[in-house]
Amino acid sequence: MNKVRIKICGLTRDQDVHNAVIEGADALGFVLYAPSPRSVTAEQAAQLVKKVPAFVTTVALFVNESAEEINRVLSICPFDLLQFHGDESPEFCRQFNRPYMKAIRVRSADDIHSAVQQYPDTKALLLDAYVENLPGGTGQAFDWRLIPQLSVPWVLAGGLNSTNVADAINQVKPFAVDISGGVEASKGIKDRKKIQEFISEVRNVER
Repeated sequence: MNKVRIKICGLTRDQDVHNAVIEGADALGFVLYAPSPRSVTAEQAAQLVKKVPAFVTTVALFVNESAEEINRVLSICPFDLLQFHGDESPEFCRQFNRPYMKAIRVRSADDIHSAVQQYPDTKALLLDAYVENLPGGTGQAFDWRLIPQLSVPWVLAGGLNSTNVADAINQVKPFAVDISGGVEASKGIKDRKKIQEFISEVRNVER
């Protein structure tokens, strides 16, 4: 099996960034969405990103944010990848001249097929659970049987933890997995042991 990439999202503290890197995360997500309990400001993100070494991807998560604000954030903190978790159009996503990933809240296989057609230049589709009025970070899984065979890289998110991630990978074989709440002590506060256990489970599947 190919290596499954791992993104730890919703980081808010130096020690959590350090622990995620030390334990072997491939990407780190920072939430630039004020209503989220895991949100950070551009200035806070810039301080956290300073601690991230080479070969670990930094990801900025936005939800229906204005282009002006995204450009302001990027002027303060030059993230490697943008993640759009709202209703952003393909034209909106690509205007920042940065690689981007589009999140899809899955209700049916048609949602996924449509996104593949609509966002041909996304670096990956992130498939998350649909929960009304919540853009993500719900801790809920969706029916993985809805996921079709895809020709583009895609990321599995929503309700993952160390007890189910191996089954998820074996069942649907994602390019990457994305976790936030499943490695937390409380919202926005990560637990190093949970990060370690999650990453260990992912790596054990590959052996």
